[in-house]
Amino acid sequence: MTTIRLAIFDDYACIAREHFEKVPNIHIEDFPDTLNPATQDGLEALAKRLQPYQIVSTMRERTPFPAELMKRLPKLQVILNASARNASIDVKQATEQGIVVTGTKGEVPTDERLLNTLPNLPPPKGHSSVVQHGWAMLLALMSRLPQDDHALKTEPGAWQNGLMMPIAGKTLGIVGLGKLGVGMAKIGVLAWGMKVLAWSENLTQEKADAAAESAALPKGSFEYVNKQELFEKSDVVSLHLVLSARSKSIVGKQELASMKKSSIIVNTSRGPLIDEEALIETLKAGTIRGAALDVYWEEPLSAQSPWRTTSEWAKSEILLSPHMGYVNEGTMHRWYQEQAEDVARWMKGEEVAVRMN
Repeated sequence: MTTIRLAIFDDYACIAREHFEKVPNIHIEDFPDTLNPATQDGLEALAKRLQPYQIVSTMRERTPFPAELMKRLPKLQVILNASARNASIDVKQATEQGIVVTGTKGEVPTDERLLNTLPNLPPPKGHSSVVQHGWAMLLALMSRLPQDDHALKTEPGAWQNGLMMPIAGKTLGIVGLGKLGVGMAKIGVLAWGMKVLAWSENLTQEKADAAAESAALPKGSFEYVNKQELFEKSDVVSLHLVLSARSKSIVGKQELASMKKSSIIVNTSRGPLIDEEALIETLKAGTIRGAALDVYWEEPLSAQSPWRTTSEWAKSEILLSPHMGYVNEGTMHRWYQEQAEDVARWMKGEEVAVRMN
């Protein structure tokens, strides 16, 4: 069999190769540094990098695959995507070029052979590491963990330099009451006795009640309000919307100006849901207590990003993490394991397990 060339893109944790090496007759190369095809120079560099490969392994939306990129890649036959969707891949163009686009489920495998090779398991159905990470960031910020950890390690006399903020009984505003929004809200109700307000463009109280019942909570646990009321009344606002043309900058100057001075905004969804300039101005002015951000308008953050220098300009408290919500050990390994399984199937002329086009 002819050796197939496979490029692994954006594997920041360097875990993919061990899964692909189990497939015979492939030559593997790794490219952990992300190139952005949104600029002409980035497009040229990315097209040049990809020229020799028949298969490329991608991780979510880290490297976009627009039509203009794929048109320059006549050898490309398979794009291995991690997760069940990826808005940054032009699936229509891939289909026109005869490129197979695969997806992954990220579920615990039933095959014991595959199960035993995973270092950890993905979260069970109904649970998400994004919710875990969102709560971890929120609690860390409200309990001053980053500031106090840094002070104790770097300042010999540091001790109780500020006050933490209690969360029990506060009001949690959920923007987007889907699976992740419900997961976030349920913990707020059960663990902290929080009042939950919810808003999205198509939400009603009837739908909010159905969402509560789906989480084994009584009707009325989630209260539907309009967007302005949610931002005015919430002590914590957490975003859980899919990014689209309609939802881009759905949180802008007006919403941020409506928030309490003691309130916190959490974004584990997508950076562009918030108007970046408006958020930076809000944090510079210190008109809200803080922000916990796992997602950004540019990813990875450039060395020149203002988010790398918040200690120099922010009056509000800011906690940052590098889009880690979904990056749990079990799911990441399982996604690459599924990609490798699909490579083996494709090389045998078989149908891939999850096809996106």
